[in-house]
Amino acid sequence: MKVAVYGQNYTKESTQKAFEILIEVLLDHGVDILVEADFLSQQNETLQNNASIKTFTHLDRSYELLISIGGDGTILRAITYVSDLGIPIVGINTGRLGFLATIQTDEIEISLSEIFKGNYKISERSLLSVATLPKNSRIEDTNFALNEIALSRKNTTSMITVETHLNDEYLTSYWADGLILSTPTGSTGYSLSCGGPVIAPDANNFALTPIAPHNLSARPLIIPDNTVVTFKVDGREDQFLMSLDSRIVTLPNTTTVTVKKANFVIRMVERLNETFLDTLRKKLLWGEDRRN
Repeated sequence: MKVAVYGQNYTKESTQKAFEILIEVLLDHGVDILVEADFLSQQNETLQNNASIKTFTHLDRSYELLISIGGDGTILRAITYVSDLGIPIVGINTGRLGFLATIQTDEIEISLSEIFKGNYKISERSLLSVATLPKNSRIEDTNFALNEIALSRKNTTSMITVETHLNDEYLTSYWADGLILSTPTGSTGYSLSCGGPVIAPDANNFALTPIAPHNLSARPLIIPDNTVVTFKVDGREDQFLMSLDSRIVTLPNTTTVTVKKANFVIRMVERLNETFLDTLRKKLLWGEDRRN
């Protein structure tokens, strides 16, 4: 079995501990271990010189699993390597919340043993695909996002206007600090912090969530995930920011942004006893009110 390992923030003690445990478990299972080159270069000489550990700079379909060490943000960066290859991803959580990276450090050995025995399930996660007119070279190779596409103001405290069309029909012009188009996976991220709804991962929907709208009647809107969404931005500045998960580009206001559902999915590995509702209760502390 060929396994890729991706991580960041090695200087974080919890990440270091998780990585060392992970490598020991993988060696015990006799799998082919390939660690992302930059991440391995941060490790101690013993690990760097271990003949059983190789490196990768890109992935192909020969890999059977990618293990991410960090938080949800690390997984969002890991998907730029996976892209449309269909490689299952499992996340070891050394971050804070961990909606995607759900395996804790003390669960690494038992969780991977289950996975290597085939005792797991796959959750297929929809992505957003973005195109700009005129084209922007910085996003041509990674023009997709697992969590959200967000448009926001740049170099100004003034709000921007985001003219929005759904399937070529005019919806409205949001006067706000920005606008988020979120997937179900991303509904528990940036969108949630801006008052957006929580969406179950297998729902066929996206959410439009304004960021601090001035027109107070503007509310989050759930739309079918087969909708093609088009944006045009205007404001006092000549540029605005567009983020694809953790990746940010600057675009001129003359740009038209078109977003639709990507033609591939990200396959997240989940333990058999793991459910989205259970994750909600644990991560958002639902039911923790003493009155319950």
